[in-house]
Amino acid sequence: MKTYFRLLSFAKPIEKFAIPYIICTIFSVIFSTLNLALLAPLLQTLFHESSSKGQVVKHFTERPSILHLSDFFTYHVDIIIKQYGEFGALQFVCGVIVVSVVLSNVFRYFSQRIMENLRAHTLLNLRKAVFSNVMNLHMGYFSNERKGNIISKVSSDVQIVQFTVTGTLQVVFKEPLQLIAFLVMLFLLSVKLTLFSLLVIPISGFAISRIVKRLKQQAVLAQQVYGNMIGYLDEALSGIKVIKAFNAVDYTKEKFQNENEHYTALVKAMARRQQMASPVSEALGVSMVAGIVLYGGYLVLNHTSPLGAAAFISYIALFSQLMRPVKAISDSFTSIHNGIAAGERVLELIDEKPQIVDAPDAVVLNDFTDSIQFNNVSFAYGEKPVLNHVNLHIPAGKTVALVGPSGGGKSTLMDLIPRFIEPKEGEILVDGHNINQVTMHSLRNLMGVVNQESVLFNDTIYNNIAFGKPNTTPQEVEAAARIANAHNFIEATELGYQTNVGDRGTKLSGGQKQRISIARAVLNNPPIMLLDEATSALDTESEKLVQEALNNLMKDRTSLIIAHRLSTIQSADLIVVLENGSIVEQGTHAELLQNNGLYRKLIDMQTFQTE
Repeated sequence: MKTYFRLLSFAKPIEKFAIPYIICTIFSVIFSTLNLALLAPLLQTLFHESSSKGQVVKHFTERPSILHLSDFFTYHVDIIIKQYGEFGALQFVCGVIVVSVVLSNVFRYFSQRIMENLRAHTLLNLRKAVFSNVMNLHMGYFSNERKGNIISKVSSDVQIVQFTVTGTLQVVFKEPLQLIAFLVMLFLLSVKLTLFSLLVIPISGFAISRIVKRLKQQAVLAQQVYGNMIGYLDEALSGIKVIKAFNAVDYTKEKFQNENEHYTALVKAMARRQQMASPVSEALGVSMVAGIVLYGGYLVLNHTSPLGAAAFISYIALFSQLMRPVKAISDSFTSIHNGIAAGERVLELIDEKPQIVDAPDAVVLNDFTDSIQFNNVSFAYGEKPVLNHVNLHIPAGKTVALVGPSGGGKSTLMDLIPRFIEPKEGEILVDGHNINQVTMHSLRNLMGVVNQESVLFNDTIYNNIAFGKPNTTPQEVEAAARIANAHNFIEATELGYQTNVGDRGTKLSGGQKQRISIARAVLNNPPIMLLDEATSALDTESEKLVQEALNNLMKDRTSLIIAHRLSTIQSADLIVVLENGSIVEQGTHAELLQNNGLYRKLIDMQTFQTE
């Protein structure tokens, strides 16, 4: 129940939907029950069970109470027969039934429409909450969690949950109300027959509860397997070139098919249980009706029943509808089990808290004028140390390059500055402010990031450059593109700045994607630039164009550069050499060559490789 009430909170303000739904449902139930209650007077009119034989006048010495709906209506039908004849009475009865049916369906339509609005409203709020929380999570979460599992929770599970909220409202209100209305009418017609029939209903309820007992466990497992399957699909689409290059198509197909078959088996098992509930309840309902016909028919034939033939047929028609709300309740419980299982997975994602958050008294950093300082900073991934007591001073306006063997901690050191990750020990200061005491938004607003892998979105070139800045003018976008050496190739494309770059920028070359990424960073105009292997994946011609763009970007800015091609950072103001998580050397290019240390070895190795 705790899970359900949490899911229900996403339907707020629920009274906006619940109150009109309840009103429409009450009227729908009243008129739908009235349709069947009017069956007896209609049959009596057709079978001539009226005052022509003196029966009705004999039975009704005074007007019956409106609570005895069938008798009340029969009384007035008898009066109409006297005044307008039997055909006039038949017209009246048919007219009333038609009006009752129309009103019942009108109110039913509005109640269903309100329920659909509630379902859509709940889905809107739930998806918003899930996606917002996912976007706020720390970077480490996405390293440990399968992307397909997250996608499954945001899409499939949320879709299932919406029916839980609305389905439960129907189980709690509409179907029980309809069931009570039918029972009231049945008791009014015959207490004896109704008490006999109620003995069978608990048997039906017990049988259905046994059928749906394991549905929740199966639903949880099915949703987990579905998440894995979506994960495999995402990996296959992302790595399609590698799959084909290594002739791993059959292997990938088999891996996906195994998960697909597992999911299908679970879906079949769930479907068997869900589909069994309906025929079981229907078979029990028909058996009960047959029992009532047998027992009630015996009473009527032996003249021991207060019901006439028409009233008995009306009773059977009412009783046959009694299992409809019971069946709807049982069907709702099966979908509710699925919804609760999916809801627990969605709430698990909503409850996931980011490990890196702003301090309660965090300050806003509006500018950068002095330096970035690393004081005795250490970092580890789990038990594996990556940085060991690093001390580094980066003055404002200077270009600092990080070099060294792979796995030395260069990217980790850079990721610490915008707080993508946090140090285990030590502190990082920006203009004397500990970054843990600065708002992340203002801190990252001071920085532009260009990575080795250019991340572009399936949108136009213009929107990729102006990403996150909706009020940017075309002139500003073009100016940024010119600085990034991107304007000429953009103008040469089919639609210029309105050309779509494709999924992850697949319509562009590596150099073109990188220059658009640089233009995006230029437009942001940050005082600090973080460049992680921005040219390492490019050919010589593209590298030259991108390097020129980077040089334009770094003018009058503080820049921290990671580079494996040491020829690109020889003009840096400071070169820091990292090995096994520690700074082993630092200085200018000339100073480090004279030291004859690790930097000199790296230079010699690259010189040898290019000769």
